[in-house]
Order: sequence, then C-alpha cells, then structure tokens
Amino acid sequence: MGAADVVPGVSGGTIALITGIYQELIESIQSIDHNAVKTLFKKGPLAAWNQINGSFLLSVLTGIAISVLSLVKLIHFFLENYPVLIWAFFFGLILASAFVVGKQVKLWSTGPIVSIIIGAGIALWISLSTPAETPNDLWFIFLSGSIAICAMILPGISGSFILLLLRKYEYITGAIGELDFKVILTFGAGAILGLTAFSHFLGWLFKKFHDITIAVLTGFMIGSLNVVWPWKEVVETRVNSAGDIVPLLYESVFPNNFSGNANLFAACSLATIGIIFIVLLERFGNKELKQS
Repeated sequence: MGAADVVPGVSGGTIALITGIYQELIESIQSIDHNAVKTLFKKGPLAAWNQINGSFLLSVLTGIAISVLSLVKLIHFFLENYPVLIWAFFFGLILASAFVVGKQVKLWSTGPIVSIIIGAGIALWISLSTPAETPNDLWFIFLSGSIAICAMILPGISGSFILLLLRKYEYITGAIGELDFKVILTFGAGAILGLTAFSHFLGWLFKKFHDITIAVLTGFMIGSLNVVWPWKEVVETRVNSAGDIVPLLYESVFPNNFSGNANLFAACSLATIGIIFIVLLERFGNKELKQS
C-alpha cells in the first residue's frame, strides 16, 4: 500500500482490496472512536488496543512507512532529472486506472454519467486554476495531509494523486527524502485527523452510493490527466522570497519533434508500461477475488 500511494495513479486502497485486507482495514479505522476512548479509561490500554485491532493497524502502518521511505528518494530523483519520462509513466498509470475504476460501476445510468462529467470537470478546473506553486506554510501541509490520506481507504484513487492536484507532490516527497521532520510531522498529523474524521463518511458513501462514488472518482482521474501531461511550457512566473524565478502557471503542449525523438519514444514507452502494469494488477486482483 505504501508503494502504491507513493506513485500517483495506483491506489493503496486497491492494493488492500486485492490482498483481502480492505474490509478489516475499514472496520479497524472506524473502531477508533469515543468507544475506544471509554474502553481505554475503563479497562486499560490492552483492552483498547485489542478493540481497535491495534496489532493489525500497526503492521499495516509500519509496512507503509518502510515502503514510502524506501521509494520516495528514487521517485524524487527521477522528478528532478527526468521529469518528462516520470510524468509519462504517471500519465499511463492514471489513464489505465481511470478505465479500470470506471469498470466497477455496476450500472451506467444517468446518475453515474452525470457524476463522471462533474468529477472530470472539477479536477480539470482545479488543475487549470491551481497555481504551479501552492503555499509551503504548515497549515497548507496539514490540510494536504488530511485530504490526501482519505484516498488511502478508497480503491481507485491514491494519496499521491491528491497531492498532484494540490501541487504538493514534489514538495512532500522531497521533505520525506530529506527527513524534514517539521514537514513530515505536520503532514502526518493532518493525515491522522483526516483518516479518523472521514473514514466513517467515506465508508458510508462507498456503501450507499457505490456507482456514483466510483463515477466521480473516475471523472476525477480523467480530469487530472492535464496535471500529469509530460510536456508543458511555463507561461507565467513569479519571484519568490529568496529572489528566485519560479513557475506560476504551466500550459500543456504537444512535443515538437515527433520523428527521431528518443526522449519522445522513451516517454511513450514508459506510458505504455504504466498502462500494462495497471492491467496486470487488475487481472491479478480479479484472480485473487475469485479464489477468495
């Protein structure tokens, strides 16, 4: 799940579903409530720990943390040195994921069709209206963590995808790679609050309005493709507090040289690899679900 959530387009929730721990994960998160606090004071820490399935949650969170710390430096290196190639790979992942997630809609009636259009429109509006650089203030890092973590418990959308929309993916992965504990702890505090506050609502939404929820998620992923389009030109800049010129607004463009461009071929190849990876992941998931 940690590896999946580091990469935009692959959902940690999808991995949980494939490996058969999704239901237990949702129930364990939802058990962290006022009843658990009452148990803590009445029966002691051990009883409360067992009530929230603490050993299971600790195992999952430890695995996620180890995976994130192991991969984030590698991904950040590629973002700094080979941006077109890594964004092309992400583009393929999200494109295929949108198709795979959309297949989970059981009945494409008016509701889901309208929902996918609304989801795509919102994501596209966010991607076009959000500046290339959002605030690095701690309040925004906290907010980013609280929003992004919600994606972990919904199959089909990843926390990294949310960070892309918020323009905080590179900043957060860089902070983790450099062990910037101020940023990490702030982001983590927001994640804990978001997970405990929204797990009940998201679980209820997924159960009661399955098709509409899936359709919105699918639309969100389609609309976000503009964010991860590999080829962009800077159309507006600003000077930050350090006196450096930084991009403020990008415009998606087509690559100039379609023939004899090794970089273009490599980018298309990586996008294809991303698509194949998601297809294989779906087939593996379907096989596991049939066997269970």
